[in-house]
Amino acid sequence: MSTPGTEIPGVGATAGAGVLETRLTNLSREEFARDIWARTALLTHRASDFSDLFSADDVDELISRRGLRTPFLRVAKDGATLPDSSFTSSGGVGATISDQLDDTALWRGFANGATLVLQALQRTWQPVADFSARLSTELGHPVQANAYVTPPQNHGFDDHYDVHDVFVLQIEGTKLWLVHEPVHSDPLPDQPWTDHRSAVAQAAKGKPYIDTVLEPGDVLYLPRGWLHGAQAQGDVSIHLTLGIHSWTRYALAEQLARSALAVLREDPQMRQTLPLGVNGPAGEIDIVRERLVAAVTEADSAPLFHRTRRGHGRPAPLGPLAQFRAVDDLGPESRVRLREALEARLEGSRLTTRVGWLDFPETDLPSVTRVLDGEVRTAGDLGVRLVERLLRAGVLVPAER
Repeated sequence: MSTPGTEIPGVGATAGAGVLETRLTNLSREEFARDIWARTALLTHRASDFSDLFSADDVDELISRRGLRTPFLRVAKDGATLPDSSFTSSGGVGATISDQLDDTALWRGFANGATLVLQALQRTWQPVADFSARLSTELGHPVQANAYVTPPQNHGFDDHYDVHDVFVLQIEGTKLWLVHEPVHSDPLPDQPWTDHRSAVAQAAKGKPYIDTVLEPGDVLYLPRGWLHGAQAQGDVSIHLTLGIHSWTRYALAEQLARSALAVLREDPQMRQTLPLGVNGPAGEIDIVRERLVAAVTEADSAPLFHRTRRGHGRPAPLGPLAQFRAVDDLGPESRVRLREALEARLEGSRLTTRVGWLDFPETDLPSVTRVLDGEVRTAGDLGVRLVERLLRAGVLVPAER
């Protein structure tokens, strides 16, 4: 049973809507932002068919054939994480590594009740990577994707909360979920559930906010801090967890404080040594407080914030050989577009992106501005020399015809 108001029945998707509406919640972005986001848990039955994103065959492919290493997989059993050495081994002839996944060890562990956690699928499985990138763009927050593969009648982790929001997408099998309201609301990344272990254990004994069995196609949204525990039912359960690493006001405060400190570094008075014989810092603290308040008022934290944000994600994949051909065959009719997920930002005459920054002469700025709209352009339209520079920098990529 779920609490009234937290369950949304499956409905038809709206044409032209994003993945938040069409595949995860059946709510418009505006409705989700107003009523659900960071406020309350949401259960959506029959949200979508997720077989295009991930499957049991994909689990086998990743574990047995892709040569994955830790930490792209971890293993848990009875609430504890197993040591990497229990499921890794040498990569074999020609490999100088010792921590590739050992598929035989993983099979034995899984058959003995262990849960397999494939981590950072946004880096290793393209359908999940593309979906995560689209969701991140819609939400404006970084997204990480993990898959949890649990044997029948087993659970991998004890009741806990996460320090990021999650969307749980049930892929195969079924899983019982018990969700409870937070004991520590909106936890920051350095405030894990283990800091409140006893309160979490006590709350988990109470009446759940949501008590449901997720079936394939169901989606559960949990804001950070919401307690949850899950157990597979009669079949192997596979679900994707999309972790939303939310930006917070505290994170903005950190950026502002760093920017203010950078201003104070350039203040000769702040670099002065304290006087000899200072018995108490009260007077000095008053001086520092006054200067710090002034620096916070003066500081512009936006560049630092955008730089930090760019560092929390990766741009869309870039094929070196395709990029080489694009440069080698470049002509006025060549079609190009902005590389996706670059977090490109034009600040004056400087273009900053996840792959570095470039300065441009005044004459190039109109074309650079047009590039940022993401539309397909021809090299002749933008300027062949400019396009070559942006292709070599990994900012532009060839557009499919």
